[in-house]
Amino acid sequence: MVNIGIEESARLEIAKGLSQVLSESYVLYLKTHGFHWNVTGPMFQTLHTLFETQYNELSLAVDEIAERIRAIGEFAPGSFAQFTNQSGIAEATDVPEAKEMIAQLLEGHEAIAASARQVVPVSEDAHDQASADLLIQRIQAHEKTAWMLRSLLA
Repeated sequence: MVNIGIEESARLEIAKGLSQVLSESYVLYLKTHGFHWNVTGPMFQTLHTLFETQYNELSLAVDEIAERIRAIGEFAPGSFAQFTNQSGIAEATDVPEAKEMIAQLLEGHEAIAASARQVVPVSEDAHDQASADLLIQRIQAHEKTAWMLRSLLA
C-alpha cells in the first residue's frame, strides 16, 4: 500500500499521464537518436551535434519520469510495444531529408509539451507537487527545444 498523501485514484491518473509523457519521450528519444546517426546534407555537423544534445537530454528525462511513476507506487512502461501504444508520436520508419527531420522532431517536442501540460492540473489538484514540478520542467525543456527547431525552419 502506498501512503504518500495522494489518493489512489489520483495516483493512478497521474501515473497514467506520466506514462504517456514517458512513452512519448522514449519514442522521441529513439527518433532523435536515429536522425543523429543518419542526417546528411549541408547542415550535417550542426544537426548531428544538435540531435546528440537532444537525445542525451531525453535519455536523462525518461529515467526521471519513470522513477517518478515508481515513486508514486505504479510500474513504468518499459517495452517498445508499450511506448508506441501509449505515444501519439509516430516512430521514424525511414530516413527523411534533414529539413523533414527537424519538422518531425519539432512536432514531437510540441506534442510532449502538450501532453505534460494536461497532467499538471491533475497533479496540482492532488497536491502532488513533485509530479507537477517534474512536468513543468519537462514542458520548459520541450518548449525551448521546439523554439530552437522552429528557428531552423524559418
